[in-house]
Amino acid sequence: MVNTSVSLCGIALDNPIIPASGTFGYGYEFAELYDINILGTFSFKGTTREPRLGNPTPRIAETASGMLNAVGLQNPGVDKVISEELVKMKKVFHKKVMANVSGFSLEDYVYTCKRLDACGEVGWLEVNISCPNVHGGGMSFGTSCESAAKVTAAVKKAVKKPVIIKLSPNVTDIVSIAKACEDAGADGISLINTLLGMRIDLKSRRPLLKNTTGGLSGPAVFPVALRMVYQVAGAVKIPVVGMGGIATAEDVLEMMLAGAAAVEVGAQNLVDPMACKKIIEDLPKVMEKYGIKNLNDIIGGAL
Repeated sequence: MVNTSVSLCGIALDNPIIPASGTFGYGYEFAELYDINILGTFSFKGTTREPRLGNPTPRIAETASGMLNAVGLQNPGVDKVISEELVKMKKVFHKKVMANVSGFSLEDYVYTCKRLDACGEVGWLEVNISCPNVHGGGMSFGTSCESAAKVTAAVKKAVKKPVIIKLSPNVTDIVSIAKACEDAGADGISLINTLLGMRIDLKSRRPLLKNTTGGLSGPAVFPVALRMVYQVAGAVKIPVVGMGGIATAEDVLEMMLAGAAAVEVGAQNLVDPMACKKIIEDLPKVMEKYGIKNLNDIIGGAL
């Protein structure tokens, strides 16, 4: 008998499998396919202070071993997420959920996190700092140690629940940014967000995405994600949530050996809506194959 349970920022999970934000909605559509309570938890769709329609279409493009998206944080805004989406979600998911938060100013992050922190359904706040800072020239909050630390400190001061900072891989030195977040009080780090990419349509000779560029996800990014998780986990003392191209139980073990305490599965949910269910079912068999009795024993084992 193997033990798949882990702990994330002091909250127990039955297993480390977490569908990533933006690929699982608010869970209730997937609940029509299988009992989503088998998941460790899930990170719901990125939430902003105000409603957002997102970017113009086309905003999805396929690539070899992955996909590009430029959805643009489409969501109904935090008030409707709380009054409508979480009410529907609670009927089908009975564990603590991870709230993914985006913002375009410090005030946005603090307001949205504070509102979601008060929700009983929320266990963790996953703060996406890949958004452009409207008061800082449009550069992403996650591209400098100083701005990443400012968001972390401001949110931590406003909330009581664990704060996990989601980092962008589109930086020169992700380790220094992760350490700055840890020093500012972050309870955990999640990485990686999507890598910036683009495609060009040969017929029109124009970018396939209306937004020109988009975020690359899927198996193509797994080696990059694994490397960054390995580097960050070796440098910080707080838990790391690893993501980027995870598609199998073997990928999960690899990511945990690199230092991840839990993992998020993103693009694979769009390829196969049953992906997380299959990974959870496969995990004990794959653990036995490699002589692993307890997942906690392998976290950071390759460091």
